[in-house]
Amino acid sequence: MVADKKKLADDVRKRLTRAMREPLCELDHRNAFELLIATILSAQSTDRMVNQVTPALFARYPTPAALAAADQDELEDAIRPTGFFRNKSKSIRKASQLLVDQFGGTVPKTMDEIITLPGVARKTGNVVLGTAYRITTGITVDTHAGRVARRLRLTKQEDPVKVEKDLCAAFPKTSWIDMGHRFVLHGRYVCLAKKPRCADCPLNEVCKAAEHEPVGSWTARAERETATVVSRGGRLGGTPAAAVKDPYSPPSSEGLSA
Repeated sequence: MVADKKKLADDVRKRLTRAMREPLCELDHRNAFELLIATILSAQSTDRMVNQVTPALFARYPTPAALAAADQDELEDAIRPTGFFRNKSKSIRKASQLLVDQFGGTVPKTMDEIITLPGVARKTGNVVLGTAYRITTGITVDTHAGRVARRLRLTKQEDPVKVEKDLCAAFPKTSWIDMGHRFVLHGRYVCLAKKPRCADCPLNEVCKAAEHEPVGSWTARAERETATVVSRGGRLGGTPAAAVKDPYSPPSSEGLSA
C-alpha cells in the first residue's frame, strides 16, 4: 500500500509539474508583511476580491506600525468587501501590533513564531513562509487542495492539518512549496467542487474519482490545464496570460458575418 501511494504521488507530481511548472501565489504582494495581511483577508473570500482591496489598504497603512494604529471603524470599511470584516480587522490590527512589539516590525521566519499571530494558522504560515521567504515548512492546504487530495486518495482526512501531514509524507520536501500551489490551482480551475473537468484533467488515469474518460494524451491535457489556469487569472511563471486562450470560452464572433 505504501509503495502504491508513493507511485501515485510520483505520477501526480510529474503530471501537475508538466501543467504548472512555475506556480505562483495569486495574492498580490510586495513583501512578507503584505502577503501575511492579504492571506488573512483571503479567508472566506476570493484572491481576486482581496487583490481589489489591498492596493488602497497598503497605500494607507504601509507598515505594521501604521496598521496597528489604524482606526477600527475605518479599517473595517477598507476591508469590508472581503467579508467577516469585523473579525478580520481585529486580527490584522493585533497581528500588526505583535509584529511591532515582538518581532521588530518584520514577519518571523519560523512556523512556531508565525502561528502566534492572531488570524494565522498553518495554512497562512505555509503560504507566507513558502512564498515570501522560500522556507519549506509544509504544504499549503486550503479547501481546493484538500478536495483534490481526497479525490486522488492521497488522504482520507478532512482536517487540513492532517491532510497536510499525509501530503508531506507522500511528496519530497523539495517539492512542498510548489506542490501546495499546484494543488490549490488545480482544485480552483480544473478539479472543481461541482462538475470537475475530468475528461480534460491530466490526472485522470491516476484518479479513482474520475467521472469521465480522458480525452487525448495526459501531456496534451496538461497543456490545456496550463491554458485554463493562466487564461482565468491563475499565475504561472513564464506564461503570459495575453498569449493564452481560455479552452472553455465560447468561440469569438469577431470577423463573422451577422
